[in-house]
Amino acid sequence: MSTGQWVRDLGMGVRFAFAGGREGWVRALLTAIGVGLGVALLLLTTAVPSALTERDHRGSARDDFTYGADVLPKADDTLIIADAGTTYREKDVRGRLLEPEGAKAPLPPGVEKFPAKGEMLASPALKKLLESDSGKVLRERIPYRITGTIEQSGLVGPAELAYYAGASGLAERISGGYVERIDYFGPSAGVQDDGMDPILILLVMIVFVVLLLPVGVFIAAAVRFGGERRDRRLAALRLVGADGGMARRVAAGEALAGALLGLVLGTGFFLAGRQLATLMQVRDISVFTSDLNPSLGLALLVAVAVPAAAVLVTLFALRGVVIEPLGVVRAAKPPRRRLWWRLLLPLGGLALLYPMVGQGNDNGNFNEWMVIGGTVLLLVGITTLLPWLVEAVVARLNSGSVSWQLAVRRLQLSSGTAARMVNGIAVAVAGAIALQMLFAGVESGYTEDTGNDVNRAQMTFSVRDDIKLSEVTGQLARTEGVRHASALSEGSLGDKAKEPDNSVEVAVGSCAELREVARLTSCRDGDVFRILGSQYGEGTEKITKAGGTLYFDPGYPGSTAHTTSWKVPTGIKTAGPREDPTGYERGGLLITPRALPEGAAAGMYQKVFLSLDQSVPDAAEYARNTAARLDPLTSVNTLASTRQTEEFRAIRTGLFVGATCVLVLIGASLLVSQLEQLRERKKLLSSLVAFGTRRRTLSLSVLWQTAIPIALGLLLASAVGLTLGAVLLKMVGYTVSVDWSSVLAMTGIGASVVLAVTLLSLPPLLRLMRPDGLRTE
Repeated sequence: MSTGQWVRDLGMGVRFAFAGGREGWVRALLTAIGVGLGVALLLLTTAVPSALTERDHRGSARDDFTYGADVLPKADDTLIIADAGTTYREKDVRGRLLEPEGAKAPLPPGVEKFPAKGEMLASPALKKLLESDSGKVLRERIPYRITGTIEQSGLVGPAELAYYAGASGLAERISGGYVERIDYFGPSAGVQDDGMDPILILLVMIVFVVLLLPVGVFIAAAVRFGGERRDRRLAALRLVGADGGMARRVAAGEALAGALLGLVLGTGFFLAGRQLATLMQVRDISVFTSDLNPSLGLALLVAVAVPAAAVLVTLFALRGVVIEPLGVVRAAKPPRRRLWWRLLLPLGGLALLYPMVGQGNDNGNFNEWMVIGGTVLLLVGITTLLPWLVEAVVARLNSGSVSWQLAVRRLQLSSGTAARMVNGIAVAVAGAIALQMLFAGVESGYTEDTGNDVNRAQMTFSVRDDIKLSEVTGQLARTEGVRHASALSEGSLGDKAKEPDNSVEVAVGSCAELREVARLTSCRDGDVFRILGSQYGEGTEKITKAGGTLYFDPGYPGSTAHTTSWKVPTGIKTAGPREDPTGYERGGLLITPRALPEGAAAGMYQKVFLSLDQSVPDAAEYARNTAARLDPLTSVNTLASTRQTEEFRAIRTGLFVGATCVLVLIGASLLVSQLEQLRERKKLLSSLVAFGTRRRTLSLSVLWQTAIPIALGLLLASAVGLTLGAVLLKMVGYTVSVDWSSVLAMTGIGASVVLAVTLLSLPPLLRLMRPDGLRTE
């Protein structure tokens, strides 16, 4: 067979698709919509890496804290910057106070001019929030006047909440980590990325396979829309002299036409969605329209692969169909499907994955091609096993109501069409179950117990030393939603004024506040306590002998100490160790305010433990507002019992974003598929209505035709998903366990999507069930 003959036959099929009247156009359009939805998601997937890269580049370009011990000298090109970030209703607000020290001070990216003191430049999202009623509480915390906005080059995303405010007097507060003097913006020299460990790399690979494979399945199903009517046209083509091979190539040409139109529609869907990108935010991730630029190579791959897949899928689908001049053999009862070769795909997938059992962090990296290949074979095995399963089950279903019998008979005659409709969602559910098992299994390795006792306190503040503790506790006590506040001054005592050989920690507070961090028998103002038995209190008794001289805030090289001498009094009481709300068990000395020597408080920092009334809305926000009034640079931390690594959270967020897009595609594609099947059965439905069949009966029959394959598909998906999840957990060396609530949740989501699609298809179904549908031209 020459290439020219192939081109002519495919071209004829393309002409049939677009010049075959209304019937051809409708079929080509439905195919194009189904393919276009898949193409749009593929283009979005190819654009995600570039979008994340652009976000990272902008984030790195505005890096400002070096966390170095050395302080730069003041110069004409230096800038003092302070971290004034906060959190508002679980959303991070990136805040910086700026004080330029010369005409050449570096401007942050996205900023054309430094804001004056009391003014700020805000991101568009923050400006909108502060000007709305929902941002009223935050406006009290950020009282600066907005004089402009931060441009795109200074933001990681359009939904980011960020601001730069002008300030003065920051030089006195320079300290590594919160206030620094810098002469450039950008990543610090010498910072290296160690990369992800093998288990996280495995998670990323599985996420991509699980999210993209259903897209391919939907595209393959979309190019087979209108199969029965196409077969009748091919029979007519045979009647005028075409051989079987030519008929199949013409059919492939029709599918190619729908795929090419789908590429156009998919590009349009992608561009339309791209314009709406700035309005979308998933788990605090947002992107600019200009960031969503698909990689040229990957976009060309999609442009070539989709039409090629359409041709190959059509030829494969017609491999066992005998097209004769007077009809198509497919109209008769199809031969029984064989099981043995359908088991080869999942068994082959297990064979590829099995050699990597036990690998992971301790035993090297996983072979990425074997992981991807094995996972793909296991999940694709669903698409080969499901038609056999549906056929085997419906063949044994007979008695029942009229609607049940109509549905079962339809499934017995065309179980393959029903299975194709379910394939995509079954693959997606199986992959989701496997991923859920893998995430749940390895989560403990990337989650650590913080030791925080969230029942005793929910927040901690660090307040500068020149603010009186009484003022701190007084203002917090008057704050709405604050149940209890415990404030301590903390510092150190050394045996020398400079570079001491031995030192102990010291905490100053009232008796009630000291009882939060130690076990006291009796206490009154003026007492001093020595904590014994603490894991960090070794040597405390030796260094704190009565009559000895100790020094508050002893000096070390590079420090600005406020050293104050203190003679250790007699009659020091003994206290037992107790963990504070953050889980820290301190040692050293505890001092009540009357026993503290004058001037010693200047070298201490103050820490506040805060207990909130959770029944008060925005209690945490009111507390943050109070902290900001005390000091705009107050460090506020929300206590949590556990903490996950950033990379693990990022992968889970990416999975959530991708799964959301795939679910939208699943619903849209299933709706298109359902409408296409109803369109093909228009005359049959009209005939049944004309003979007196009730519409309720026909509607129930359509529901049963959807419900039976979906139930079987979800059952098969659960089995394959559990198998894949168990193998993946064995690969990373974790115990195999099943969270049945998550499995039920995944299957429930899949079933709910199908139920929603079925309900949306009822109005078109009712319109089709009219006797005048028997008319023909």
